[in-house]
Parts: sequence; structure tokens; C-alpha cells
Amino acid sequence: MKLLLTAFEPFGGESVNPSALVLEQIREPKGLRIAKALLPVSFSGAPSTLLQKIDRFCPDAVLCLGQAAGRAALTPERIGINWMDASIPDNDGAQPRRSRIRPDGPDAYFSTLPVYAMADAAQAAGIPAQVSLSAGAYVCNCTLYCALEIGAHRKIAAGFVHVPCLPMQAAKKQLPSMTLEQMTAGISAMLDVLR
Repeated sequence: MKLLLTAFEPFGGESVNPSALVLEQIREPKGLRIAKALLPVSFSGAPSTLLQKIDRFCPDAVLCLGQAAGRAALTPERIGINWMDASIPDNDGAQPRRSRIRPDGPDAYFSTLPVYAMADAAQAAGIPAQVSLSAGAYVCNCTLYCALEIGAHRKIAAGFVHVPCLPMQAAKKQLPSMTLEQMTAGISAMLDVLR
């Protein structure tokens, strides 16, 4: 099975994005061939880069990783909504407010990855994880929605997992955090479900 695994560059004034560090750490489990890609934190750039990578790699499944400050667990997302409402600009300076991603598109797409089994696998490995019913309305959600849209047309399974902040990020803002080692172990356990 071929999997496209993506993560995001830093954004919002941060010098690091834990999803990108997890992407670097992940090793291919037996039975799964992984192509990795780093996406820009851009409402226009992330979906277009994702499409380019899908065209290049022709994966059976796509799993995107991103950071969600304030969360204490790995959170596979159940749904991507057709909505953008950015509280901060993206890395291109764009800040869409109260607008649809696709004016004529469906209101939402549900993940086509086994999100509950993925969360269970991470928990079984001792890593906090739970299914999330909101990917927000920033670039992560936009990317999830577009990945699911592409997947619906091309018969590719797709989904998204948010990771918490790293301890070094969280200490400044008194937010929950998770170590890179824990994040990597949890995502690795989730990948075992996808083989």
C-alpha cells in the first residue's frame, strides 16, 4: 500500500511545527510504502501542493498531519467542513473570513480513514488519542476538505491527524503538550492500522 504522509511548516510566529518533526521521524512500517511532503501553511498553496504530490505519487491513501495548540492528545479528524474563518493570517498573509472553500461544494466530507481504530491503536500504545469532530476553520481544515474532495473523485482514502504542541512551545503559553517521541509513537501506531 502506498501512503502520502504530509505535515506543515511553522506558522503563527513559531519557529517549529511538531507535525513536520514527526514527519521526519516516521519510518516505514512493513507493508506500507510512504512518500513524505511538507505543505505550506497557505489556504491556496497547501491544497495545490497536496494535489501535485498526489499526481506524482499516486497513493492509495493520504494522511495529513498538523498542529493544534491547546489539545492534549493526538486527534484524528472525523470531518472536514466547507468553511474558512482564519483568526490569524496564513503564511502568505491571506486571512479569509466566513467564506466557503468551494462555493458549490458539499458542506462537509467525512474522513475515509478508520479514525476510531487509529485512535484506539495510539491509546493501546500508551499515547493519548481521541477522535475529533472539528478540524477548525484554518489551513488544516481546508487541506483536509480538499484531500477528501480529491479522494472522493479518485477513490483515494484520506484523513487528517492533529498533534499537540511540543513542551518548548507550550511552556510559553501554558498549553497542553506532548513530546516528539510520544507523537511519533502514536502516529506510528496509527500507521500500523493503515497497512
